[in-house]
Amino acid sequence: MLKNDVRKLLFEGTVIPAHPLALTAERELDEKRQRALTRYYMDAGAGGIAVGVHTTQFEIRDPKFGLYEKVLALAAEEVNRAHLNRPFIKVAGIAGSTDQAEKEAKVAKELGYDLGLLSMGGLDGYSETEILNRVKRVADIMPVFGFYLQPSVGGRVFSYDFWRKFADVENVVAIKMAPFNRYQTLDVVRAVCHSERRDSIALYTGNDDNIVNDLLTVYRINVNGTPIEKGIVGGLLGHWAVWTNKAVNLFNKIKVAREQGEIPVELLTLAQEVTDSNGAFFDSANRFKGCIAGINEVLARQGLLQGNWCLLEKEELSEGQGDEITRVYSEYPHLNDDDFVRKNLNKWLDIKGAKI
Repeated sequence: MLKNDVRKLLFEGTVIPAHPLALTAERELDEKRQRALTRYYMDAGAGGIAVGVHTTQFEIRDPKFGLYEKVLALAAEEVNRAHLNRPFIKVAGIAGSTDQAEKEAKVAKELGYDLGLLSMGGLDGYSETEILNRVKRVADIMPVFGFYLQPSVGGRVFSYDFWRKFADVENVVAIKMAPFNRYQTLDVVRAVCHSERRDSIALYTGNDDNIVNDLLTVYRINVNGTPIEKGIVGGLLGHWAVWTNKAVNLFNKIKVAREQGEIPVELLTLAQEVTDSNGAFFDSANRFKGCIAGINEVLARQGLLQGNWCLLEKEELSEGQGDEITRVYSEYPHLNDDDFVRKNLNKWLDIKGAKI
């Protein structure tokens, strides 16, 4: 069960960055900067972090690297060490076969994580029924944060009927919608609204190409003649792994607009600027090939990482992607939080006991 303060924050909506992986030039874990990233997200005002997810690199599970438990433990340790006077949601990425997913959920629960973000990627041999059984088995261990991952980075398309049954699973408490597709996003919203558990599931955007518009939208779904309204209350996003302090400021503006029931034109303009920036970070021009390296590149430019390296050498910036990142930096200076990082970087890197 979720702690009351965590549940309250989850359903009110918050900013949850997808935590990257800090590496040295030798492609080994940079523990000092891994811890510094967690500190950055807390000080930036994020309401939580998601660790062991796509942005953290799925390869951390490979026995060759063996980093899954390590990176989850480092983040949890830093959150505990901070003694925050506010709730902070710890989300653990869970992936792989049913057996592997159960094992990862047990590790995450033991480390004190609140929810498991359950990826449905890499399960091409599974039927929808088998995947739903996998969801139930993980939900027996810890609260589940569902995850609709876009096919271009390893996900698959699911039917409306799948999401309808998914919403009925006890202990599913949130769903991250990241198909980068309006129709498939709507499938999830409709499915949740038609479930009797609709009020027990928080909807989060993972659609990095449509962040602001998703957060401003209230869906009205007809359920047996009764209009049911459901909003996307927060985001769990790889995009929010960078420029996080400004992302928190923008999210707070969005919350005010939602409360007032009026959308300033300024927010619609910002929406397109954020999407343009995401196109550079996520390498949309090359079907997201450089999405992880792109996030790392921004963090490296800020000094949070030493470089944009990934565990696999093939994971690198695409040709011209660095220039695109430079372009959006130049065109939208109000979106970056370089000043905030510059003022606090030495503090975040001053970590006793961390390997250097």
